[in-house]
Amino acid sequence: MVNLVLMITGELDNLTDLQPQGGCDDANFPFYIKIKCGNCGEVSPKETCLVLSDTVSIPKSRGTTNLVQKCKFCGREGNITMIPGKGRPLTLEAGETEEYVPLMLFDCRGIEPVEFAFGDGWKVQSTDGTKYEGIDLSSGEFSEYCEKGQVPVMISNLKSKFEILK
Repeated sequence: MVNLVLMITGELDNLTDLQPQGGCDDANFPFYIKIKCGNCGEVSPKETCLVLSDTVSIPKSRGTTNLVQKCKFCGREGNITMIPGKGRPLTLEAGETEEYVPLMLFDCRGIEPVEFAFGDGWKVQSTDGTKYEGIDLSSGEFSEYCEKGQVPVMISNLKSKFEILK
């Protein structure tokens, strides 16, 4: 068992508080991740979608989890449980210093996430207070013009990594 934190960073120009549409603990936000088998090291070729509100029973157990997956290479089964309450929005200040901020905690047993794909369903706010919602970051960037502040706003150079929770 290992606890991994999804950490994100990126460049925010005249923007702050980048986070999933319903906040960092959004029960319906889809996390698209590639999975690695803890037994043989095989990495899934496609992303798997995890959603906090989607739970399944753990085989041969009374508990529930967000994902149960069997390795296509060695057949070993593992699971990942999402643990809310550890994430926070990416701020302008964190982006300027290229600081990674935590987004979600994953309790991993037998499999673990190795790659996160930014997708649809993000929100951010301009430094002048204009809210942008339903942002699709699958292209890796977002740009707009803030009428209120009369400045261009942009998200770019998005990066993510998984770190072991200490």
